[in-house]
Amino acid sequence: MSPEPRLLAQAAAALTDGAIVAFPTDTFYGLAVDPRNEEAVARLYRLKGRSPTSALTLIAADSEQAMRAAIFNQTARRLAERWWPGPLTIVAEALPVIPSITLAGGRTAGIRVPDHVVARGIARAFGFCITATSANQSGQPPLMAASEVRSSLPDVDLLVDAGDTPGGAPSTIVDATARELRLVRAGAIPWELVLEFLK
Repeated sequence: MSPEPRLLAQAAAALTDGAIVAFPTDTFYGLAVDPRNEEAVARLYRLKGRSPTSALTLIAADSEQAMRAAIFNQTARRLAERWWPGPLTIVAEALPVIPSITLAGGRTAGIRVPDHVVARGIARAFGFCITATSANQSGQPPLMAASEVRSSLPDVDLLVDAGDTPGGAPSTIVDATARELRLVRAGAIPWELVLEFLK
C-alpha cells in the first residue's frame, strides 16, 4: 500500500526546514535529515550520542537520485542494478554536495535504495538522498516500532508512523571505490553471493 502523499510532503517539508524525521525502513526505524545541512547533521549526532567519527549512511529513492550524491563506477552500478531496492549499501566517492561532517571527515558515502515504499517515498518527495542512521541511542539496539522511537528519542521533530518494521539482519555494506570490492559489514546479502555475481 502506498503511503499518503500528505505524510510524504509533511516529512519533506520538515527535512527542508532542518528537522530530524524518524521513519520506517525495510529493517528498522531510521532517522533522516538533509545530509547537505551541516547544522541538522550536527544536531542528529547530538541526539543519538553518536561519535562524529562515524559517517552517516544515506538512502535514495532510486539509483538516479543516489548518483546525485556520489560517483558510481561500473562495479557500483552493476551492484545497484542487481540488488536495489534491497539491503545492500554501496560505498562510493561522495560528490562535493555532501559536506565533510556527514562523511565524518572522509570522502566516501554509503548509499542504498531500501525495499520500503515509505522510506523511498520520503526521499523522492524531498528530492535528494536522506540520512538513514538507525533511530536509537548509539550503542542501543535498533528499534522496530514507532512507539519505541517515541520513548527512546522524544526530541525527534517528526515521526512517520507506518507500523512496525520487520527487523532482521542489517544491510550488507560493500566498498566499491577500489579496484577490488571490499566487505565493510556483513549483513542480509551474503558476501559470497556478491562475489559470485561479479565473476
